[in-house]
Amino acid sequence: MWQRAIEDAVQKTKRNIETFPMQFPHITTERRYDWGINRDWIEGFYTGMIWLCYEYTGDPLFKETGLRHVEDYRERLTAKRNLDHHDIGFLYLPSALASWIVDRNEAGRRLALDAAEHLMTRWREDGRYLQAWGPEGDPQNGGRIIVDCMMNLPLLYWAHAQTNDDRYRERAVLHAEKSRRYLMRGDDSSYHTFYFDPADGKPIRGGTHQGFHDGSTWTRGQAWAIYGFALSYRYTGDPAYLETAKRAARYFVDHLPEDFVAYWDFDAPVEPGTPRDSSASAIAACGMLEIVGHLDADDADRDWLNEAVERSMKSLVANYASIGEPEEEGLIKHGSYHVRGGLGPDDYMIWGDYYYLEALLRLTKGIPGYWYER
Repeated sequence: MWQRAIEDAVQKTKRNIETFPMQFPHITTERRYDWGINRDWIEGFYTGMIWLCYEYTGDPLFKETGLRHVEDYRERLTAKRNLDHHDIGFLYLPSALASWIVDRNEAGRRLALDAAEHLMTRWREDGRYLQAWGPEGDPQNGGRIIVDCMMNLPLLYWAHAQTNDDRYRERAVLHAEKSRRYLMRGDDSSYHTFYFDPADGKPIRGGTHQGFHDGSTWTRGQAWAIYGFALSYRYTGDPAYLETAKRAARYFVDHLPEDFVAYWDFDAPVEPGTPRDSSASAIAACGMLEIVGHLDADDADRDWLNEAVERSMKSLVANYASIGEPEEEGLIKHGSYHVRGGLGPDDYMIWGDYYYLEALLRLTKGIPGYWYER
């Protein structure tokens, strides 16, 4: 089952490269991607898929395309084009760092370090966090953090390992601690975002941007927490992060529907037509596999985590994947982007495609993606 799914993903990725040379996918509501320039927060996932395909096949087309992409990301960083946000890791880990991990491309390593320095511009010393969106002092977002940023912290941890510059690690840890304390709730669910007083970091309230309501649990945010805290454990060795990741995973698994693929928000009413988020289940699968990799062979949590991954991935492959539909551009259907905003409520999501392929390659080849050096 896994092998057929991987081969299908490779063929679709190759066809997209050939059909849309040096273009990047953007989300639509039409079961296809809108191909254009590198301008959003999501392009890194497509480049990451290309590097995964290269690792799996050795086909030089994937390597050549990945290296050309790195040049495009360099141009974007130099121009500071649409980079006033926290998603720098999503852009530069699966692209620039991937080229260094896979091909020892020095230009990619240098670019990843420069991207880490750019992410540091999101640091707000008075509040001691990485601001999610907007410029410093922004009246709406000046004191706002977001659970998604847990997946961007590896760029800072990695930069510390490369340079021994303690600023990177210290700020990543401070942000992770603040996220663990305020974004994670007592029942192990998560807020999507949290607001602080930007003047002194005083906590104000939890909230959401894409979830059902401020107190709900947006499923993709919960998935980011699973994987993000597991990665913070990998870099720091702090057992509190691994425990947080496991507890977030247990909440995720315990609230899944019968087919083990999440709806878009765990608190949204389930009615005919309620959107799923296949991408959340793909992210969570990768996060749970990351957790399992840190557990002892006799750890009691291994069984339920492995079972959850198996059930989720089997359902994604059997019921959501576009296998056998060669004309399709995406890999897994029924992802959601911003349901309340009407943006991609039920479509292909390039990050869903990436994590789906990463999970498949973790399961079959032990290829873990591009969130840390191997």
